[in-house]
Amino acid sequence: MLGTLVGGGVFAWPQLHGYAITGAAYGARVACSCRFVGGRPIGDCRKDFEPGMDIISLSEDTAARSVTARFPLVASQTATYRQGWGCVLEPWGN
Repeated sequence: MLGTLVGGGVFAWPQLHGYAITGAAYGARVACSCRFVGGRPIGDCRKDFEPGMDIISLSEDTAARSVTARFPLVASQTATYRQGWGCVLEPWGN
């Protein structure tokens, strides 16, 4: 039983990890735009998320003008506001 569970987890990990990175990146980009382009409070930015993104958490760094979105224990991504460019995702690591 445990072997089947571990095997299933190993098999599903790449897909889960991919979805987690994508969801965190989307959340960071949308929330950064909401906060630093739209001027709305970070708590209000969750309204712009797609359904099912409740697991994504947000934190902001007002000095850096960035927002980090996290999928717990799996992925986090940061988007930073840059004048003339809007909110840009930080490079993805491998």
